[in-house]
Amino acid sequence: MTTNVGTLDRIFRAALGLGLLYLAFFSGLPAFDGGLLKFAAAIVGVVMLIVAAVRVCPIYSIFGIKTCKA
Repeated sequence: MTTNVGTLDRIFRAALGLGLLYLAFFSGLPAFDGGLLKFAAAIVGVVMLIVAAVRVCPIYSIFGIKTCKA
């Protein structure tokens, strides 16, 4: 697969992923005490971190979007 995630997009995804993982496991907010929202935030956070690490977004590939210059 070709790289389709640019640097700014990668930084945003990493920050969003870390933020969601923090909310899911360490925030102590009542909304994240339940199972569904906690695990949804954790799954989306992990996916965001993986996409930021490998620089390939499957949804971008489907729609032909590239945010990187090369």
